[in-house]
Amino acid sequence: MLLSIDWDAFSGTRELVFDAPIWGTRDREEDRLQAWRDRARRRGGPGWEGLAADFPLYPGGEALERYAGVPAHVTLTHADAWTWLEAYPGAHVLNVDSHHDLASLSGDPARVRPGNWAGLALASGRARQYTCFYPGWHAALPVAEGHDLERTWGEVAPLLAPGVLDRVTLRRMDGPSAVLPGPAEVTALLLVQSPAWTSPAHDPAFLRLARVLDASPLTPPLDRSDAC
Repeated sequence: MLLSIDWDAFSGTRELVFDAPIWGTRDREEDRLQAWRDRARRRGGPGWEGLAADFPLYPGGEALERYAGVPAHVTLTHADAWTWLEAYPGAHVLNVDSHHDLASLSGDPARVRPGNWAGLALASGRARQYTCFYPGWHAALPVAEGHDLERTWGEVAPLLAPGVLDRVTLRRMDGPSAVLPGPAEVTALLLVQSPAWTSPAHDPAFLRLARVLDASPLTPPLDRSDAC
């Protein structure tokens, strides 16, 4: 099994935060830093401290340290999962994420992007089976994908290529330690920063986890902690 971890499953938001990127954002340079500067200033910046109330670091990331010793890579964007998967053709991919990454309504559906890499991998045979675990905090966010899985299925199913849907599982987890596989079951791990969706205040925790996992970079992650 391959394990993919998107940091946005831990660096999240609370309910009714109007400018939270989880509701929909692009993945441009300005989305990765300037958009976060703008959010901080609206909350009385300078500094990232004002983001904490609306953009908390949810617990559970520490459970990932159990995978120290498993071959690991770290990267900036989930689009790099396409290259990562090439070394493990036909694997079962378990992705812990705030988004299913199966398809997107925007952009070229044939171009690999953070929002569609998993669906393209299933359609091409680069992945055999795909499970997305939404974080437990989605239960408190009615608009989040992981809040109402029946609704999410209805949205994504028409966008998938034939033969893909029956190889997909979407679940919400109460806590990572309760559902994640043991280290012996994981062939390789990919840790993804997704800075357009994750608070710069949480970069130190992310980078520390990458060090604990001894993760080799595909695309080097950002340290925005002093960039406000």
